[in-house]
Amino acid sequence: MKAYSVEFRKRIVIAHLVEKMSIRKVATKFAVSKSLVQKLVKQQQKEGDLQPKRTGKPQFSHLTNAEPEIKALVADHPDATLEELCELFAIKTGNWVSPSAMCRCLQKLGLNRKKKLGTVAKQQQKEFKI
Repeated sequence: MKAYSVEFRKRIVIAHLVEKMSIRKVATKFAVSKSLVQKLVKQQQKEGDLQPKRTGKPQFSHLTNAEPEIKALVADHPDATLEELCELFAIKTGNWVSPSAMCRCLQKLGLNRKKKLGTVAKQQQKEFKI
């Protein structure tokens, strides 16, 4: 569901605080729930604004401020897999992260995960083509 506009939120809060209407009357007047009116009044009093909050749960990651460490790990171990990078990061910082979190971090940093074939593998491919 889309969030209510800031102007609509202001009208709800003004009706309760300035016009001294009860929460129930404000809720029926604007066809919203009582809990929404209470939430908006509380948000206005605490934060001073009525901007809608982001939906969902905030995600925490140990990789948030670890860009220099990740770049150094990838530079030192260019052919490491995601799992190996996770293990190296855990050894270096003491914080374990999942391969999917490591992948998102590498994508955000623009670091390529594609591995190069070893010279032995290239030679075997050339021999196969003959």
